[in-house]
Amino acid sequence: MKKIQMVDLKSQYEKIKDTVNASIQGVLDTNTYINGPEVHKFQKNLEEYLGVKHVIPCANGTDALQIAMMGLGLKPGDEVITADFTFAATVETIALLQLTPVLVDVDMYNMNINIEAVKNAITPKTKAIIPVHLFGRAANMDAIMQIARENNLFVIEDNAQAIGANYTSNDGSKKKVGAIGNVASTSFFPSKNLGCYGDGGAIFTNDDDLAHALRGIANHGMYERYHHDVVGVNSRLDSIQAAVLNAKLPHLDDYCKARKTAARKYNEALSVNKNIVVPAFDYDGDDHVFHQYVIRITNGKRDELLTYLQNKDIPCAIYYPIPLHSQKAYLDSRYKEEDFPVTNQLVQEVIALPIHTELDDEQIKFITDSVLEFLK
Repeated sequence: MKKIQMVDLKSQYEKIKDTVNASIQGVLDTNTYINGPEVHKFQKNLEEYLGVKHVIPCANGTDALQIAMMGLGLKPGDEVITADFTFAATVETIALLQLTPVLVDVDMYNMNINIEAVKNAITPKTKAIIPVHLFGRAANMDAIMQIARENNLFVIEDNAQAIGANYTSNDGSKKKVGAIGNVASTSFFPSKNLGCYGDGGAIFTNDDDLAHALRGIANHGMYERYHHDVVGVNSRLDSIQAAVLNAKLPHLDDYCKARKTAARKYNEALSVNKNIVVPAFDYDGDDHVFHQYVIRITNGKRDELLTYLQNKDIPCAIYYPIPLHSQKAYLDSRYKEEDFPVTNQLVQEVIALPIHTELDDEQIKFITDSVLEFLK
């Protein structure tokens, strides 16, 4: 059996190596390393794929979130509601801009932001909601957009983990996740479903004026060289990373399909054990692209299972071991433990198993057999 990896980027590369190498060589031949043709080509390709009017490439997913909030004109003290159970970049960017993060609990069923918690957190100072499409699953965007309309709030989709996922609205219409809110951000970190070979990110919007603002902010506040109209940052996707992404974007749907196939096999094998809660998803749907495959261990033996699997050379991880409201950087007297019952439970129960495009049946069987053997 081939060695199991959390993400097998080498095997994925081998299948598209000629295209990737040729794309990178094209950048080297033209010496257009910043804002070159590959960047503009990727921008257009991703706009077409997502069905959005504007894609603004940038240096990484964290910058994408920050630039999105800067473009919306949020001011220090404005409150931004987001999920407690997610990676720190979401709250980090809020704090960096001297906005006020308002962390709320998540839903046990899908681990995404809890709609009632969002409603209860709104105050006169609330200006925006950041739903995180966690682990590749779309948040409840119908409900979130309705709340935003009723309260005149911006919606910033954190799409770092769910590029390629579709969202089906209550009226039956479909949109790509990231094309629904006022603006969205994503990351092209190498392990993502669409990952480059370094850091990279992008911002999406259908708002022409906002797109104009975002482009200037990402480029030192410049719309014309050496004319700085607004306070900006230096955040650009370099041409070599764009070349890699152009080579990989045509395969994104297949990558997502492979992850969903692996997740289905995991679910079928693991759901026989009463101490394992597998991810809930519609087997015929496409709202979950499984950036991570995360199960819950309900008998209190999650940490023991982690050690057991690691000793068998099965990589696994805990996303996330500490809630954001308990992190030293974001401690706040406003937060009460009783406000986060689901998050506090999840951090004790979740464990992520390997999931990637190259995972094969033999590896899945070895992993699931090992989990079941430990929990028998």
